[in-house]
Amino acid sequence: MNRLKLVLPTIEYKSEIMDYKREFIEDGDSMDGTGGLRNFNIFEEWYSSICDNLKEETVRKGLVPATTYIAISIDDGRLIGMIDVRHRLNDFLFNFGGHIGYSVRKSERQKGYATEMLALALKECTRLGIKKVLITCDKDNMALAKTIINNGGVMENEIQEGDRITQRYWINLD
Repeated sequence: MNRLKLVLPTIEYKSEIMDYKREFIEDGDSMDGTGGLRNFNIFEEWYSSICDNLKEETVRKGLVPATTYIAISIDDGRLIGMIDVRHRLNDFLFNFGGHIGYSVRKSERQKGYATEMLALALKECTRLGIKKVLITCDKDNMALAKTIINNGGVMENEIQEGDRITQRYWINLD
C-alpha cells in the first residue's frame, strides 16, 4: 500500500500530536499505542516519557521498553495514527496487552490504515529481533481482529477477566 510511514515523534509534530489527543478526547475514544499521551497535559513531559521508555536503562517504573511512532500520510503529512512497539512483555502484556498497541483517528478509520500501520510495526519488531509477536484485542472489536488476521495473526486463546474477553493472537516473523 505504502500510504504511510512510521516516524519517531519530535517537537516538530507537537501541534499535530496534541490535535490527535484532542480529537480522541472529544470523541471519547481510547488512545491505544500513544505512550500514555492521554495522561500528559504538557507535550514536553509526554515526549520525555516516551524517550525514557526507549531503553531498558531509563524505562519508567512499571513499564517495559517501547518505541512510540506516529503514522504519517506520505501524501499530505497528516498524522493518521499512533503505534507502540513494546520490546518485551511483562505478565500483564503477555495476557492482555501484547507487543503492539495502536490507534487510528476516527476521521481516518475504515480506510485500511490500521492494517498498513501494523505491517510497518511488524517490520520494526523484526529489526528489534522479536521473532514472535503477540497482539491482543477485545473479543467485540471485530475490526481489530480482522487487522491482526490480515497481518498473519493466529488466535491462540481467549482470556476472560470480569465482563471483558481478550483475544490473544500470535504473528510469526521468522
